[in-house]
Amino acid sequence: MKGVPNYLVTFALVALACSVASAYDPAPLQDFCVAVNTSTDAAFVNGNFCKDPKLVNANDFFFQGLNIPRSTANQVGSNVTLLNVDEILGLNTLGVSLARIDFAPYGLNPPHIHPHATEIFTVLKGTVYVGFVTSNPDNRLFTKVLNAGDVFVFPIGLIHFQFNVGNTNALAFSSLGSQNPGRIEIASTIFGSNPLINPDVLTKAFQLDKNVVNYLQKQFSSKNI
Repeated sequence: MKGVPNYLVTFALVALACSVASAYDPAPLQDFCVAVNTSTDAAFVNGNFCKDPKLVNANDFFFQGLNIPRSTANQVGSNVTLLNVDEILGLNTLGVSLARIDFAPYGLNPPHIHPHATEIFTVLKGTVYVGFVTSNPDNRLFTKVLNAGDVFVFPIGLIHFQFNVGNTNALAFSSLGSQNPGRIEIASTIFGSNPLINPDVLTKAFQLDKNVVNYLQKQFSSKNI
């Protein structure tokens, strides 16, 4: 490139490489890559072991029973049924997953993040208060009360929640932009880690009395919610 300084060319190439390397669930180079755990009867395609396409069948792309209500008899009053690549092997490399969220009256899907995916949340039944918080330093809270037919988007990696504000059951479905969106629940991760975080760290970080931190760690480390 005549007339263009070498350092600008280098910078442009590095930027291009970084943009490619940071992509999420990149598009596959074949029609599908049904996941398998071993290399038996598999083809090594696009960096992963895939089921031999000749052995793939409709059941690899199928799940039955998502219409069945899930139990919400737990401490938070909600139940998330995630259909990711572990449940539908044909989702491998396709960059999508689906979740059914059942809510008891006043049930909560606690504050959490999906490190790998943006979420599109659709209410089918009930009234659900939803929101997400932006990153530092602003920490802006965006909230909305949703009714049946309403849709809300939770950007990738941001803390968000869903709370049934009605006195009847609620139902929602979410589409997520990854075959494995991941989930990190804020409270249970911080106060129920294994092993537990040193209470002195949490006491200072949350400006709480140490007895309160000990109580929270006892609650979250002894109960799987």
